[in-house]
Amino acid sequence: MIIAANISQTDLVYMTRNQLQSFFPISAEESLLITQCMDIVLERVEYCFIRTPNKYYSRDCETYFNPFHSGQYCIYLYCLSRAVWNEGNSILADKIYYLNKIMNGCDMFYEVELPNFFMLDHPVGSVLGRAQYGEGFTFGQNCTVGNNRGVYPVIGQNVELCANASILGNCHIGDDVTIGAYACVKDQDIPANSIVFGQSPNLIIKEKKNVK
Repeated sequence: MIIAANISQTDLVYMTRNQLQSFFPISAEESLLITQCMDIVLERVEYCFIRTPNKYYSRDCETYFNPFHSGQYCIYLYCLSRAVWNEGNSILADKIYYLNKIMNGCDMFYEVELPNFFMLDHPVGSVLGRAQYGEGFTFGQNCTVGNNRGVYPVIGQNVELCANASILGNCHIGDDVTIGAYACVKDQDIPANSIVFGQSPNLIIKEKKNVK
């Protein structure tokens, strides 16, 4: 993976640590843990980025990570917070999670298990709750995945949430589903290969037409 030409992996660690220190106390042990997690974090970032068709995520046929691209950095900070949490340091994970909200306005809690490949585009105002997420999950701005009466959705593969879309409660969303802009799916199942409009319980569900 290519990191932006003017920043090395060492510089990335330094930049991340300084950003955190602008808001929170960071101990020497926490700083070391960030360094120790960086290889596995960048491996996960690369796995994510190489699968997206977005032109900003590749350069010269190689995966490209630009830490000054806010969407890419949002994914990086989520991966870092989860890696740190997996190492048993929830306090540092809290700080990184909080930094992500401060910088990118997106709520991606490290205990929420996002798939190995997920994507976002302009994620400001989005909140991702403790659902089950399938590979290829994608979301935009002001999207919500949340519970209703303590029950969270189960989301299939290659599900896309367009701007201001929500999935709430006891929902099973099939594979290859697009939840249209401003749609709200609540306590309702959606079949695979569908496009969804409107608000539950009065959704409009259309079958996707294969484009050849």
